[in-house]
Amino acid sequence: MIGQLARLAADSGPSIHVAPAHDFTLGGLSITNSILYGWIVCVCLIAGLIYLARRASIHPKGGVVQYFEAGVDFVTNLVEGAFNDQAVGRKYVPFFVTLFFFVLLNNWAGLIPIVGEGVQIHGHPFLRPMTGDLNATLAIGLVTMLIVYVASIREVGGFRSYIKHFFIGSPLNPLYLTIGLIEMLTDLTRVLSLSLRLFLNITIGEIVIAVFAYLGHIAAPLTALPFTLLELGVGALQAYIFVILSVNYLAISVNSAADHGDLTDDDTPETIKATPRKAEA
Repeated sequence: MIGQLARLAADSGPSIHVAPAHDFTLGGLSITNSILYGWIVCVCLIAGLIYLARRASIHPKGGVVQYFEAGVDFVTNLVEGAFNDQAVGRKYVPFFVTLFFFVLLNNWAGLIPIVGEGVQIHGHPFLRPMTGDLNATLAIGLVTMLIVYVASIREVGGFRSYIKHFFIGSPLNPLYLTIGLIEMLTDLTRVLSLSLRLFLNITIGEIVIAVFAYLGHIAAPLTALPFTLLELGVGALQAYIFVILSVNYLAISVNSAADHGDLTDDDTPETIKATPRKAEA
């Protein structure tokens, strides 16, 4: 580990690679270091979750299983609590649990010493964390939001009902129409907000670790250790933020559609205020 981190202590300055680099070609497709490492993490995640799922039981167990069960319970309560009807949220628990552990493991896997600048080929890192690649986080954000949109449309009873939840009243009212269009535009930016937030936090963490490893020279493991430990917390926090935002995007659509489903063209701000609403998560 000392030798790997000491490579960052070159006299020319810290070596920092933000963009993904080409590792090899497979079937005419360029496989980058972030894609390769993402595949490795996915295989480990699938194997690990299958193993842990088989060992999980009603009675508490020690070891890694208890942390896995705690994580599943945490996300389950998070999802169910976001919906007015917990039965609706329960249907999406498996997806959000998988999403949480997928983002979490990819974030943490990037802190292993052989990842990043530790092992290089052709002048670039052989492996890089997938969540440190903007292309990958955009893909994760896009797939997540597509699932959220499809689930929202299905839960509210169709595309028309889904569009209707953006408007607090009749779209024939110019004010309601303007507010609704702004809400729809904001909704389309969620893929970028999810992707950029995750990418920037993980990439900045990589840069900070690389800089302090360079400043430490031969003591690189010691100078970089506090920031590596900090990144463990940041990685967990970013996985939580990614999931809680995705859950709330779905829950807000479903809850709002249920609350506003009875609005008509005669609705006014006064009648809307007079109508009791359930608290949104």
